[in-house]
Amino acid sequence: MPRGILSKIVATLIACAVALVISVPIVLTITGSLMTTQEIGRNYDLLGVMVPVSQGGADAFVNLKLLPDWLSFGQYAQVLLQSPKYLHMFWNSVWLVAPIVAGQVVCATLAAYAFARLRFVGRDVLFFVYLLTMLMPFQVTLVPNYLVMTELGLQNHEAALILPGIFGAFGVFMLRQFMAYIPRVYSEAAKVDGAGPATILLRVVVPLVRPGLAALTVLLFVDYWNMIEQPLIFLHDDAKQPLSLYLAQINKEARGIGFAASALYMAPAVLVFLYGESYFVEGIQLSGIKG
Repeated sequence: MPRGILSKIVATLIACAVALVISVPIVLTITGSLMTTQEIGRNYDLLGVMVPVSQGGADAFVNLKLLPDWLSFGQYAQVLLQSPKYLHMFWNSVWLVAPIVAGQVVCATLAAYAFARLRFVGRDVLFFVYLLTMLMPFQVTLVPNYLVMTELGLQNHEAALILPGIFGAFGVFMLRQFMAYIPRVYSEAAKVDGAGPATILLRVVVPLVRPGLAALTVLLFVDYWNMIEQPLIFLHDDAKQPLSLYLAQINKEARGIGFAASALYMAPAVLVFLYGESYFVEGIQLSGIKG
């Protein structure tokens, strides 16, 4: 067998093994959400090891089961129909993430177009500053953001999360790298026809960077859908907090609800990724981002 084919087979097997390991927690979450409360207690309650299994106690070790003994949708019914707090915090997440994603996509498109296609004094220096902000983790900018939001009177308000998210630097960097691959002959041809910068952006550049926009939308949605620190610090009212904080508050007596809530929580991110999967892969490849 040729060495090239053998190396591809080995790489494929390794990738499949890694994918299998990564998918195990997701599969266990879904199957756990379909178990009855008693079965979840037997498989995952280590605090019940002193009670014999025949009397409803737990095994000495966690029993990771891929298939439940009996399918039960009671946990989903309890989360969706009997727990209005879940649905309320779900919509809190939607109303936080939607304006952040839409706003950053629009702002990043405009800024990336300026950095990639327009010529002005200090363009490269300003873009370098954007790159520096990307190197700073959230914890570094936490105190300045907190002070600014306090001075603006936006503490315990959704705008304290939405405004910093809209003006994030990652989208600018990604789309700028994507627009750099667009041949300038398209813009020059549009100029000959009398098109201005705004027309060129909307009619020429945006259609060509559609894969990049889709990839950016998926990345932003997953990132902000799972945010924890920002709402924990800036939103003090429980009624305004997103669903990501609700999952951490589920105690051990409600493991079944935790499994069902986690499965439902993953669904929007999975659906968004599946919807834009082809654009996502193409956008990442053409943007030049590695890793």
